[in-house]
Amino acid sequence: MTRGHAFSLPNLLTYGRCVAVPLVAACLFWSDIFEGGVWLRWVALAIYVVAAVTDFFDGYLARAWSQQSAIGRMLDPIADKLLVSTSLLMLASDGTIRGWSLWAAVVILCRELLVSGLREFLVELRVSVPVTRLAKWKTTAQLVAVAVLLAGPAADKLAPGITLFGIVLLWIAALLTLYTGWDYFRAGARHLIEDDR
Repeated sequence: MTRGHAFSLPNLLTYGRCVAVPLVAACLFWSDIFEGGVWLRWVALAIYVVAAVTDFFDGYLARAWSQQSAIGRMLDPIADKLLVSTSLLMLASDGTIRGWSLWAAVVILCRELLVSGLREFLVELRVSVPVTRLAKWKTTAQLVAVAVLLAGPAADKLAPGITLFGIVLLWIAALLTLYTGWDYFRAGARHLIEDDR
């Protein structure tokens, strides 16, 4: 990897997404703990949406401009998981996600950890498991659900029921997460069994 690739626009977008993670967390923390006002929910949402949009453009530009790099391939999925996981934890902390809906968040977080571990194992075996169309829908549902919940109480003041809508989307994302996680694990299970022989 050349130094130029490390600081290419696609990688800069990925770095920006990593920086967005503590910013979103800080907005939610300040809004809840220090009662900074619901307007900070809109700030968190704006940062989150910009970061989510860069998820599309960094990969697209890297392929279009032939600027794919090792650091980009490593950081891209990490940045995505950090953004979603941190947002879910903060939303659970401030009570936006509570009760039975916490299980939807737990399912999403556990799946991400398990699949990340499986991917790391398969990379050592030089085995690639392609991303399915349903997995892409899962990611979309997850991103949209978190976005709606970030607006949460602030959006409810404009249109009651927005938080409930976000919770429904979160459960849909959790169900898709379970299915795609099992699908991914099943695809990699054969290599796990073969490696133990």
